[in-house]
Amino acid sequence: MPSFWQTLTKFDRKALAPAMALRNALGVAVALTAGILLGHPSGGVMAATGALDAAFSDGSDPYAHRARRMLTATFFVGLAVFIGRLCGNNHPLTITLEAACAFIAGISVAAGTTPADIGTITLVTLIVFSAAPASSFGKALTSGALAIAGGLLQTLFSLALWPVKRYAPEARALAQLYQELARSAAAATPATEAPPATETILAARSALAALTADRSIEAERYLTLFSQAERIRLALLTLSRLHVRIGRERHIDAETKALARALEVASRILQSVAASLAAGIKGDAHTTDLNELRNLAEQFREPCAANCSPALVAMRADTRWQLDALAGQLASAVELAAHASPAGAQEFERRESAQRWGLRFAGILAVLRANFSLESAAFRHAIRLAACVAIADTLARSLGLPRGYWAAMTLAIVLKPDFTTTFSRGVLRLAGTFAGLGITTLLFHVLNPSTGVQVVLVTVFMFLMRWVGPANYGILVTALTGLVVLLFALTGVPPAEVIIARALNTVVGGFIALAAYRAWPTWERTLVPEALARMLDAYRAYFQAIRDAYLDPGRELDPEFLARLDRVRQAGRLARTNLEASVARLRGEPGVTEERLTRLNAILANSHRLIHALMSLEADLFRSDPVPARPAFRTFANDVDATLYFLAAYLRGTGVHPGDLPDLREDHRALVHSGDPHVERYQLVNVETDRVTNSLNTLAVEILHWLGSNA
Repeated sequence: MPSFWQTLTKFDRKALAPAMALRNALGVAVALTAGILLGHPSGGVMAATGALDAAFSDGSDPYAHRARRMLTATFFVGLAVFIGRLCGNNHPLTITLEAACAFIAGISVAAGTTPADIGTITLVTLIVFSAAPASSFGKALTSGALAIAGGLLQTLFSLALWPVKRYAPEARALAQLYQELARSAAAATPATEAPPATETILAARSALAALTADRSIEAERYLTLFSQAERIRLALLTLSRLHVRIGRERHIDAETKALARALEVASRILQSVAASLAAGIKGDAHTTDLNELRNLAEQFREPCAANCSPALVAMRADTRWQLDALAGQLASAVELAAHASPAGAQEFERRESAQRWGLRFAGILAVLRANFSLESAAFRHAIRLAACVAIADTLARSLGLPRGYWAAMTLAIVLKPDFTTTFSRGVLRLAGTFAGLGITTLLFHVLNPSTGVQVVLVTVFMFLMRWVGPANYGILVTALTGLVVLLFALTGVPPAEVIIARALNTVVGGFIALAAYRAWPTWERTLVPEALARMLDAYRAYFQAIRDAYLDPGRELDPEFLARLDRVRQAGRLARTNLEASVARLRGEPGVTEERLTRLNAILANSHRLIHALMSLEADLFRSDPVPARPAFRTFANDVDATLYFLAAYLRGTGVHPGDLPDLREDHRALVHSGDPHVERYQLVNVETDRVTNSLNTLAVEILHWLGSNA
């Protein structure tokens, strides 16, 4: 992990986005020019502000996601402009509204990057425009409408000019990896050669490194696909060795042919996954191939001939286990690759929207509800942010600081849930502000720019901010500072007044933010294992409630049980968002290796697959008729419970070895072969428990490797 100084000076070339910067600059320039040409430069600045704020929600992801995000940001920015200008003269009311908005922005970090970013933009807009109250309701409404118009213009530029898939490089790298795995399955790797797909797996790991800080569901699909590829690679390598070793035995041609056929089927499925990822389309379900693979595994369960050697008996058992596991891993990869395509993502969203709101994994309301607790890191951050914003604005208004709102605005931007990010952003904001003010002062002194030249300079600063700014926060602040000074100059405010006031209040706001977090730094590297263990404990309690409902059909209608189910589900959400927040803070700490972060993100991604499967099991309770539970389900459920217990204990320091964990794949095989296969509830449970088995087995492997690498 880079040192603090490296964090300050880091320049991420992958974040450079010249095409996006060009359209964002054009959006601001067009809004500003339109106002000036119509004889209303202040209105042009207002519309340009809306375009500027909407630009921060722009991106390179698919159109539907981008449009939804930018339109949401535009609406809230316009609302903030209207409310700020309407209530700005009432200081107590304004400070209360700012504190409330700060709290919402702070707790929104629990719901992900997008809600948090929109919350911050809304908060900053409210702070800025509450310092410029309108003289009437109509003017406040007009200001909000102009800001919305600018945001809509910026959204139009974004949707019209850049049809680029956000995760195309990652999808290509994964497609190449799965293609190489397909090749290795078709042509068994001799023991004298290096393990297959070594170079492609390293290339895929490098390509996916940028997703470690991305908490979107799409990013997690790609990370989980990589995790599954690693497990598939090991299974194929083992099966190739077994194929050679079994082939040396006499009179077992049937087993050799069955194993060769299994590798052929696996290769075909892997080819399809690779093609789906490369083309960005939803591939075939491969139900027939997966069923054939499972049937081939069953051949190795049949009794061995009387003259079988103990070694052959062991090899047959290992082959059966590996084929069962491979079938589950391939089924997971097929599902993930299908959902990674635009059509598959839309299907997932439709299915997610059809769920009751409490069962939606990514439902913002459900996540926020779960985080209304002092145990939540997001809740504590929200309280800290609200208090600091209120203090900063109260001090600025009480002391009569010129343009004192910049203190609260700086604080709102700088203060983050983790110490390292807060401190580094604080330092960079101070340095960038003074650099921007120095550059702007020099420009006005040398050029004495006319209105037209000022518009050109605004466009240039906007382009630089959106092009180079994402690569380094200090550069972003430098460009933004010059941009703000120029916008004020266009409304008739003398640049010297703006420059001095901004410098003073940036120092005040930055000092409050840094002091607030410097007083309570928390190093996450010591807290992450316990946060992960608590999440597994919460998931275990949630699964126990679901298990009890299946073992006692009809219990799902009991109000007391429903209250329990809701309670443990919310506890699981709280534990998950606390862990995600802890991992996000860990990324900014010095001394944390990239390998550890990669493993940790694989753990997160597979834990999310697990909870998806558990939530689907809960949903199945209400969409299928009650039937008696199969004894095999009790065995499976108890072993899932034990696995989660042992993994949590291992995270807390108890010695656990892979052999100590129950064989969930064997449990699932027994479950599938029990009961009437035509009963709807049994069918649904068979599907979701396969996902539970795959995700929990992968999760166990990742946790054991992660803790082993930390030893």
